[in-house]
Amino acid sequence: MQNQAKTTIDPEEIARFSAIADEWWDPKGKFAPLHRINPLRIEYIVGRVVGNRLSGEEINISLTPQPSTLNPLKDLSLLDIGCGGGLIAEPMARLGANVTAIDASEKNIAVAKLHAQTQGLSIDYRCATAEALAYPESQIPNPESFDIVLALEIIEHVANIPIFVEACAKLVKPGGLLIMSTINRTAKSYALAIVGAEYILRWLPIGTHTWSKFVRPHELVRVLEKNGVVLSDMQGMVMNPLTFKWRWDAKDVSVNYIITGRK
Repeated sequence: MQNQAKTTIDPEEIARFSAIADEWWDPKGKFAPLHRINPLRIEYIVGRVVGNRLSGEEINISLTPQPSTLNPLKDLSLLDIGCGGGLIAEPMARLGANVTAIDASEKNIAVAKLHAQTQGLSIDYRCATAEALAYPESQIPNPESFDIVLALEIIEHVANIPIFVEACAKLVKPGGLLIMSTINRTAKSYALAIVGAEYILRWLPIGTHTWSKFVRPHELVRVLEKNGVVLSDMQGMVMNPLTFKWRWDAKDVSVNYIITGRK
């Protein structure tokens, strides 16, 4: 297991997010952009999982069941990688999933645990990395694996993308789903995600993103395929600059995008 000696942790990234960890659950704080996009992410995840679970085929995300009346993720094991303060882990638990959530920042995990307790939610939070779960030191023959693995807005913050994706893929059960969202490396993404979001609108702390670490869709798909994960869906997430509301656009992945791969 040669990857055991390697890590995807970027110490500067961990320190940056740890410094603002107390603001995870403030919808008007430094993580406000994630609060705005969260309903869209939840809708997408449920739509992909329901399609995979019921028929093995993808369904239109507009057909997503209403979380208020159904538990579409009931009894499914789900891993949230780079969970932060638990913005995705908590709704996944409410929708019925058995959630394990990991983050390399101890402070993020502490915040997430405390918030989950106040909500009466049972979530297995751990301060860990994807590669630590995929390649445990004990060399057990069958490391943990999950029906659904999420890696949302995290790959652009890791130090080694091939190792990270390999670990993510290894943690998915055969037939399971790997869902990842990130930012495309384009001139438009530099203008909107860095200049606009960080320097002009101040939605994010300056330095949150590094343009060179953004990942183009074909680059991500290529690494996924090398690790036995086949692309089944890709959608662009587009924000209206006037209303700041998000919508889906399968033809526009020039900035934010999300993909689903099946193992």
